[in-house]
Amino acid sequence: MIFKIDGGSKEPIYKQLVMQVKKALHDGSLKAGEQIPSMNDLAAKLGISRETVKKAYGVLVENGLIVPKHGKGFYAADLEKGGRPQVLVIFDKFSVYKQILFNAFSEKIGDRADITIVNHNQSLDLLTYYLDNYLDDFDYYVVTPHFPLDSETQAGVLRQLARIPNRKLIMLDRLQPDYPGNYGAVYQDFESDIYDGLAQGFEKGAHTDCRLRVITLPESLYGSIIRRGVERFCKDYEIPVSFYYTAPEDISRGDIFLVLNSQLDEGLVSLVRKISAWNLSIGDDVKIISYNEFPMNELVLGGLTTVSTDFWEMGRLAADMITGHKLGKLRCPFRMIRRHTF
Repeated sequence: MIFKIDGGSKEPIYKQLVMQVKKALHDGSLKAGEQIPSMNDLAAKLGISRETVKKAYGVLVENGLIVPKHGKGFYAADLEKGGRPQVLVIFDKFSVYKQILFNAFSEKIGDRADITIVNHNQSLDLLTYYLDNYLDDFDYYVVTPHFPLDSETQAGVLRQLARIPNRKLIMLDRLQPDYPGNYGAVYQDFESDIYDGLAQGFEKGAHTDCRLRVITLPESLYGSIIRRGVERFCKDYEIPVSFYYTAPEDISRGDIFLVLNSQLDEGLVSLVRKISAWNLSIGDDVKIISYNEFPMNELVLGGLTTVSTDFWEMGRLAADMITGHKLGKLRCPFRMIRRHTF
C-alpha cells in the first residue's frame, strides 16, 4: 500500500493521497502502468469517504499522473511518455531579466508541464527549506545558483544541489564550478562573455585615443569575475582601463564607460548628470555601454548600447530540455547590441 493517512496532519486527506502517488511515481515504488485501487476499495481500506478519494483521483488525472481506463480502473501514468511534469523553478531574485527568462520558459513549455516558482533571495537557508519541503514533489528543479562566493556558502550550495538527482536538476544562468554529473545547465560564463561581448564592438589597435572606465558596485556578486574578463580584454586590445564604485568627477572626451550595475540604478543617472556638467555629448564625445539587455534600452538615452546574455534564449533552451526529456550543458549566447550611446 502506498496510501497511508496521517490523522494528525493539517494537510487535507485528498492532498495527502495526491502527494503519496507523486512520491511513489518519483521513487519508483509505483511503476508506470501499474493499477491502483478503485475509489470504492481505497475508501473502504482507509476508512474515508469515496468523495475524498474521488477528489484526489480527479487531481491526479488532471495532472497526468494516473490514467483512467473505462471499465478497468486507474493506472499509473508513464511520465516519460505523456504525463505532465511538475517543475519547481527556484530563482535567486525576481527582476526584469528573470521576468524575460521566465516568460520565455513558460511560453515554450505551454501546457506540457505545471510550473511552480519561488525565490531563494540568495539565502542558503531558504534553498535548504525548499528542498526539505519539496524534494520529492517535482520532476524537475530549475535553480539559479546565485549565492555569495565565499567558500563556506559555496560548499553549502553544493551540498544542497547534491540532494537533487541529476536527472531532475537544471542550473540556470550560472554553472556551478566543478559540480559533477549529467545534470542540465543553460549558463553565462561571466569572464569569457564580457571579453567576447566587448570584442564585438572594438578593433585591435583602433582605440589608442580612448580609455575604458568601468563602474560597478562593491556588493556586485560577480563583479570580480567580470573584472578579470575586462582586464584581459583591455590588455589584449591595448586599451587603458580603470574601475570605480561611483561615477568619477573628471570626465573627458573619448571616455568609454562600462556600467555593470543595472541601467536603472543611480549609477547610470549620476554618470549622465556628470557628463552633462562637462558639456559633453553622449554618443559623440563620451560613450556608454551597459550590462544586461531589456526592451527599455531602446528608449534610454536615445538608445543604450548593452552587452548581455540572451535571457529569452536561456528560458527557451531550459524549457526544451524538459519537454524533450534530454538534459545537456549549454552556454547561452552573449552579444553586444549597439545603439546611440556607443
